[in-house]
Amino acid sequence: MEGKKVIITGVPGVGKTTVVNEALKNLKEQGIEYQSINFGTFMFEVAKNDNIIRDRDQMRTLDRAVQKRLQQRAAQAIAQVPGNVLIDTHASVKTPKGYLAGLPEWVLREIMPDIIILVETDDDQILMRRLTDETRSRDKEGSRSIAEHQQFNRSIAAAYAMMTGCTIKMITNADFLLDRSAAELAEVLR
Repeated sequence: MEGKKVIITGVPGVGKTTVVNEALKNLKEQGIEYQSINFGTFMFEVAKNDNIIRDRDQMRTLDRAVQKRLQQRAAQAIAQVPGNVLIDTHASVKTPKGYLAGLPEWVLREIMPDIIILVETDDDQILMRRLTDETRSRDKEGSRSIAEHQQFNRSIAAAYAMMTGCTIKMITNADFLLDRSAAELAEVLR
């Protein structure tokens, strides 16, 4: 049986990976297995193997043609993964020249997701999470810029759904309510 292909997205600092890990742990206890794949990790490994970059945060500054090639190669690899697959990625990437589709047509055509999940929360909460996360090198931006990025993600997710026929689900990952967010995600993935 072919599994579900689920894409989960959110702006940097929203906590999507944390929600995913908690939801998948809950599902595993119920006998439901998903392979969690980070799209950026696939792209990073390709770029690192080609000696294009040294660290993952450099990827958003790469030339658009280079990013496109990396996206295509990563999507082809992910499309070959059997069973239920949860693809952790960004709906869009904020670059110095504007927003770049995180899942352009050539990526979506390979993956053909069943559902796209947008993890969101209040802009101020994301800003505080970014400011206190010392594990990543993030661009400095304010709440208004974060709000714009979240709104752009909603818009581009709608375009992705039009191209693939998938559904879109929004999950709020508010501070101190991780259990609620993870339970909601697990319910969608069942």
